[in-house]
Amino acid sequence: MDVKNSLKEVKQELSSDEKLLEQAFQLEKFFKKYKKGLIALAIVAVLAFVGYKANSYMQEQKLSSANSALIMLNKEPGNKDALATLKDNNPKLYALYSYSVAVNSADKKSLQNVPKESEFLKDMINYHMGVLSSEPKDSIYYKNLVLVEKAYLLIQKGKKEEAKKILTRIPKNSQVAAVARLLEHYTIK
Repeated sequence: MDVKNSLKEVKQELSSDEKLLEQAFQLEKFFKKYKKGLIALAIVAVLAFVGYKANSYMQEQKLSSANSALIMLNKEPGNKDALATLKDNNPKLYALYSYSVAVNSADKKSLQNVPKESEFLKDMINYHMGVLSSEPKDSIYYKNLVLVEKAYLLIQKGKKEEAKKILTRIPKNSQVAAVARLLEHYTIK
């Protein structure tokens, strides 16, 4: 019995070794058949990884350069080189900086020349153009503030009833609700 069991175990081990050897031969055959394709795939994968890392590094360098230029512009607002660097490396940040400078100087011409990089910036420029021209324009982001400004201009023109109607359109939970209430009290006189 022991000899039979031992013989069965040896046969099983040999058959499992045989299967392993057979799979190794199949793998070698597969590799030989598709060797060029597998090497090309490995090269493409390595090149893609290197390209991705190089692109990430270049983007990081551009952002770093733009940030340095912005810091320089905050110290020296007239620095033309820093302005050009900011414009080349980060056009959106350049547009925001140009917008900030134009609003702080209350210069309509500069405000019109600000690159409109996003819908938000377009809306902000439109809003500030209205403020500078004393003709409040509708704004997505400053809707309630525009209503306050319209009411204020109407109060200055003596049209207090129209101003009250506009002020009632401002929700009570708005951030400018307190200002609207003050203007309403101002119209009582």
